[in-house]
Amino acid sequence: MRGASVGLGLAVLSATTFGTSGSFAASLMAAGWSPGSAVTVRIGLAAVVLTVPAVLQLRGRWGLLRRDLPAILAYGLLAVAGAQLFFFNAVDHLSVGVALLLEYSGTLLVVGWAWLRHGHRPRRLTVLGAALAIAGLVLVLDLTGSQHVDGVGVLWGLGAATGLAAYFVLSSRVDGGLPPIAMAWAGMVVGGTVLLLAGLTGVIALRASTADADFNGSHTSWIVPVLGLSLIAAVVAYAAGIGAARRLGARLASFIGLTEVLAAVLFAWLLLGQRPSVLQGVGGVVVLAGIALVRADEPELAVETEAELEPV
Repeated sequence: MRGASVGLGLAVLSATTFGTSGSFAASLMAAGWSPGSAVTVRIGLAAVVLTVPAVLQLRGRWGLLRRDLPAILAYGLLAVAGAQLFFFNAVDHLSVGVALLLEYSGTLLVVGWAWLRHGHRPRRLTVLGAALAIAGLVLVLDLTGSQHVDGVGVLWGLGAATGLAAYFVLSSRVDGGLPPIAMAWAGMVVGGTVLLLAGLTGVIALRASTADADFNGSHTSWIVPVLGLSLIAAVVAYAAGIGAARRLGARLASFIGLTEVLAAVLFAWLLLGQRPSVLQGVGGVVVLAGIALVRADEPELAVETEAELEPV
């Protein structure tokens, strides 16, 4: 039970810190940054910050990196570079709320993966919780009002959903032996390198600006959102997320991760002045109710997770 409690705490911490990314990214893009630049700087700086902790955590066990290389490459390409780049491009075409709803449809992909890959058919309680959570998201993100839907933005959002699903599935692996910080660091090195090469070859646009960022009418240096994206929404968020998924499993961790949307709405209010409505507050309660129903399956999910992650 202690491991589950720690896992829940880490999952909430990860979701809360991830929830800051939309506001930080939006402020940078409004100041002239391209999505590719925001993602590349975020990942690159986070990789630099995590280098010393990761080396200390590995304690010379470099063979773990070679043994887990396929998972590291997939994590770096999909869960780190892909998920962030796709989401930031979605935000560039859609509102933060719609982009988040599309991204978090990846939670349903995790349930489908567990069903197809391991035969873990979702039970009624999980299905009901998922339906409530998605319905709550529609209310929280205020999708009942007038929304501009851009087809290109929807495709970027669905790409982010795939990356998010890969994040939870790969983060829940424990058989590789890589500690959480080392896994996050290795994935960021891979993802940051790929994005930098893509930018240098013109595959993605790298455009940055030293213009001040605007937070709810207050101007601040561009360094502030860059540090926020790298240290809060990357270093803390990814390391905590891996630790949570390994303790809770991919499905439960992904549903708790929906609280990122609640955090994102709160930070958008505090940093961007986007005040939530009463309907959004009701939606937040519905989301939490849905997560609680999925959490009610936690004892059985924990047994399933231990069985599916048992080293062969």
